[in-house]
Amino acid sequence: MSEALYERYKDALRRGHVAALRGRLDAALIAYGEAADLAPERALPHSSLGTILHRLGRDDDALAAFGHALDRFPRDEAALVGRSEILADRGERVKAAEALDRLAETRAAGGRIADACDTARRALELAESRQRRRFVRDLVNQLRASPADAPVIAALERALGVLEPADTERAPGEPTGPAVRAADEPPSPEGATDEAKARPSIESVPESATVEPADEDAPDGIALADEAEAAFDAGDIGLARDGWLRAAAAHRRAGHRDAAIDACYLALGMAPDDPSLHLTLAELYVERGWRGPAADKLVLLARLAELNDDADTRSSICALALEHVPDDLRLREICA
Repeated sequence: MSEALYERYKDALRRGHVAALRGRLDAALIAYGEAADLAPERALPHSSLGTILHRLGRDDDALAAFGHALDRFPRDEAALVGRSEILADRGERVKAAEALDRLAETRAAGGRIADACDTARRALELAESRQRRRFVRDLVNQLRASPADAPVIAALERALGVLEPADTERAPGEPTGPAVRAADEPPSPEGATDEAKARPSIESVPESATVEPADEDAPDGIALADEAEAAFDAGDIGLARDGWLRAAAAHRRAGHRDAAIDACYLALGMAPDDPSLHLTLAELYVERGWRGPAADKLVLLARLAELNDDADTRSSICALALEHVPDDLRLREICA
């Protein structure tokens, strides 16, 4: 591919990522389609198309797009995850498990044993087989030999929850029955059932949670919003954007997350490509209890940061992901 053609390809991908971040799915389809036409040998445009088609409910087309991606790169993780989600949704559990088998093998080969174990466990839950059970048991043994950080411990407990006691000897202190998931622990991101739970559950966290103490001298969010609207009416877009951001911060301090989200949306209307705005929205989504949308936004923003060589944004994404969505496998891969 010539340098000029590659730049056109990157620009099409960038436009697709931006459109997807802004929820303009039809525009994202057009941009990703253009990228696929410019670089038909690459898997990424096709897996990105599949993801958008799945969000639009066009699952037959999404499966075809994921198939095109896998034809070009059989280990494309986004395509394997997307394919498994759709097939599991349709009740085609064996085919969904087969996609997860390949994904687990890919992750294990890359040394990501905790991720591989979660994936293999999900495949076993979808379709029982001796080979899958053996693979999960082997991964459990590898996890036991790994440094016991939080992701390793969590993956180990989830795997032990589906294995029979005879499958493996437990170390002292390990659970003897099905692992009990903490109330605030997100489900595994593999497979459609768990993924559907991770996307907007719309179960908000208590309004008192993670809210900074009110400052009596802090500006009022409504007053700041009025100032931002006045700046917009006067044609000062930069001042209006800053005003909406200040209003969002004030609403957030007061615990009014919905109002803060609305203020961020208004600011995005004036600065749709501003990474700091998308990062703020991701934080608000987490505080609102919408971990799935927060993770989806961070994944798209990370792809855009990579295309723009924006190391600062990538660093901010990874810090936010580590704090709030540490179990999202896509973000763990991006930030590895």
